[in-house]
Amino acid sequence: MDAFTAGLLQRIKATESDLSQARDDGDEFLVDVEQGELDDLRRLAAEHGVEVGAYSV
Repeated sequence: MDAFTAGLLQRIKATESDLSQARDDGDEFLVDVEQGELDDLRRLAAEHGVEVGAYSV
């Protein structure tokens, strides 16, 4: 796995964690922010042929 893929997957994992925490905290604004970030990261992954969930980081 190259550095780009590893970094992207690490950012996705961190954002998923942050999104979960925001949901647990009931912070709707932060949920929206994190969801937007996650959507952007997943779009970037798809554009570069990176299958999210195919790797363990």
